[in-house]
Amino acid sequence: NLDAVTAPRRLGSDDAPLKIVEFFSMTCSHCGAFHRETYPLLKENFIETGQMQFEMHPFPLDGLALRAHVMCRLLPNKGYFAMTELLLKEQSKWVTAADPLKELVAFGRQAGISEEKFNAAMRNRPLLEAVVDMRQDAMDDWQVNSTPTFVVNNDKKISGGRTYDEFLKELSAFGV
Repeated sequence: NLDAVTAPRRLGSDDAPLKIVEFFSMTCSHCGAFHRETYPLLKENFIETGQMQFEMHPFPLDGLALRAHVMCRLLPNKGYFAMTELLLKEQSKWVTAADPLKELVAFGRQAGISEEKFNAAMRNRPLLEAVVDMRQDAMDDWQVNSTPTFVVNNDKKISGGRTYDEFLKELSAFGV
């Protein structure tokens, strides 16, 4: 079901005063660093306290990233965030592997995605194109051309990885 795969992936309250959309690539080292170092603090201090809603939007930079994004999007919201977090945390392990797709399949199995389901998704052209279209929408709507890029409250675009303190400084205009 394409609608389920392309549905927004959000954490946090719909009533949160801060709404952040991250455009990221699963193979981007800057995205990986952001999710290992900055995101956990944002999650603890802002998302879990109801002050921020965080949406993750695929912006694959290469074919491997596209496949990783598609695999994650096979999962419902909770599973999506757990798998995305795991893949970004373990990014160096699978991205640089001799057979990165085999590594992705192994990670997928941990979330209940069989090798057959993974392979079927990778042959599903409309599914792959839907994620590529999401990337194109980001380019058209926000002129996203690098990852990570963040859009805050549909107003401010922040390009590039940031430390936690740098990210908070960027958010200061929004009362943080």
